[in-house]
Amino acid sequence: MCIIRSVDTVCQLLKGKMITLSLVLVFITVQWSWAQQDPLLPFSEHLDLEHKVRLKWGFDEIRDTILFELTFNTVGWVGFGFSPKGGMTGADVVIGGVGPKGSYFTDRHAVGTSIPLVDKQQNSKLLSLTESDGKTVMKFQRSITSCDENDLPITDLPMKLIYAYGETDEIAYHGNRRGTKELNLLKYMPQSNPPNSNFFDITMANFTVPANQTYYHCKIMKTPTFDHKRHIYRIAPVITNIDLVHHLALYLCPPSVTEPSEAQCTASIITALCMEMVAVWAVGGEAFQLPEAAGLPIGGNIKDYFYRLEVHYNNHNKLTGRVDSSGLRLYYTSELRQHDAGILITGLAVAPGYAIPPKAKSFLTYGLCDTAYIPKVLKTSNDLQVFSVMLHTHLAGRKLRVGHFRGGKQIDFLAKDENYDFDYQEVTNLGKTKIVKLGDKLLVECTYNTENRNTLTWGGFSTSDEMCLAFLFYYPVMNLSTCVSLPNTTTLISEMGAKDQDTWLKMMSTKTWTDTSINQYQQTLKRINQLVIVMNSNNNMSSSSGLIPDLEAIPSESCVSSSATKSLSNQDTTKDLHDNHHLHHLCPT
Repeated sequence: MCIIRSVDTVCQLLKGKMITLSLVLVFITVQWSWAQQDPLLPFSEHLDLEHKVRLKWGFDEIRDTILFELTFNTVGWVGFGFSPKGGMTGADVVIGGVGPKGSYFTDRHAVGTSIPLVDKQQNSKLLSLTESDGKTVMKFQRSITSCDENDLPITDLPMKLIYAYGETDEIAYHGNRRGTKELNLLKYMPQSNPPNSNFFDITMANFTVPANQTYYHCKIMKTPTFDHKRHIYRIAPVITNIDLVHHLALYLCPPSVTEPSEAQCTASIITALCMEMVAVWAVGGEAFQLPEAAGLPIGGNIKDYFYRLEVHYNNHNKLTGRVDSSGLRLYYTSELRQHDAGILITGLAVAPGYAIPPKAKSFLTYGLCDTAYIPKVLKTSNDLQVFSVMLHTHLAGRKLRVGHFRGGKQIDFLAKDENYDFDYQEVTNLGKTKIVKLGDKLLVECTYNTENRNTLTWGGFSTSDEMCLAFLFYYPVMNLSTCVSLPNTTTLISEMGAKDQDTWLKMMSTKTWTDTSINQYQQTLKRINQLVIVMNSNNNMSSSSGLIPDLEAIPSESCVSSSATKSLSNQDTTKDLHDNHHLHHLCPT
């Protein structure tokens, strides 16, 4: 998290001096594993023990679409679908294949153990159907939430997937060529065990937690030394006081840090030097695993570097005498992955002068990242292949959205959470890799509710303060840490009719906040020039100005008309309907 600690610091920034930025929270939980590099189909599982049926999938929750590709070891008909209980009754299925007259494909539903009926609305869109080398590959797309009463919605809970196939295109009883497998399609997280793997712990050691409501403790230390690079593939929390520990974060220090130390984070200048995030755990999170395509690098060229462990203690009851040894367990492997992964922090740089008024039903803040300025702080730079996002506010946060702009127009949302829960800070799996090209802009929008508060809520470290951030997990890694913004402080003070900082602070604290004044302040914050800051891992930074663009809704591409489906699929519906009477017991009972 980028924290600008005082207005004086902002002034130093405007003069070109280095500011103190500190990352507070959040690494990206990565909840899947992929061996193949298709950015639209990152997930893969065999549905049977003999590996004759393989499923690959990817999804876009923003556009409400999910993409499937199934490979069957057969040249006959194939079927796949979803079942409430794992059997045929109530199942939502598709059937397809490549016959003498070409490909055929239909969207169906089963009302019992009899022949599945063809849906009146063909909402599954066939993209391709091929047959070669004794295999049939079927790729199709459908809605996540479902388009009609005959389609089962895909939820973020485990679902029972069913499949069946024949040896010929005469659709008949499948025999033992069928099965069921339960998978969580939208929150997929396999447990892989790479070869030559091990782990080490990096923790506090019997630290007595102060009787403060909020306290950040930092420990500078070395990890085990590796002469050759390793990849961290799994990160697990080691928590001794679950009621006190809000988050754990690990940062890589630059070569200038050469001695171990331990102190309150805000009291040590070394904290500001160790900026490159390596790992994190946050309240509500669990152990997480990186994809097989990427790993967090450790050892090799950085084998002699120190690391900073940061623990945020949220001692709400100000208890005394509590001793803590919490930290992280890092699993690593010498079998290197294809890419080094990294984290980019985007959003609002929390600064004095930026406050959320009380009594607000819905107050919006914005943080802008302009990736056009990334090359100014890096010798080499590249597009970001973003595959996961973690969104973060504090207790007043209700919603977050991350807009993606290219050429002055919004092209997508990277992520959004319409029901943010501070106690469950989960990662948003994008479901497919989204490319952020250099020159694109990212806008993080946060919605707050302060109806139950009587005073201003300022940006800061405490859980009673606020933040507005999105943490992007991407590859290939760049020597990059932060891309954030904040409203120009001098302009803000002037626009609100104050002559200096002290006058403005008094105005803010004594102002009668009504719906009208809240809206006027919100519009002022959005309208004025923003200071956009890009920083690399060595604390070298570039600053520029920018304006906040408008966020718009992205239309869903979920439901596809029957005619469009027929046109895209090149299906032979007549043949498939003719073969209906052969379709007894497609799915397992």
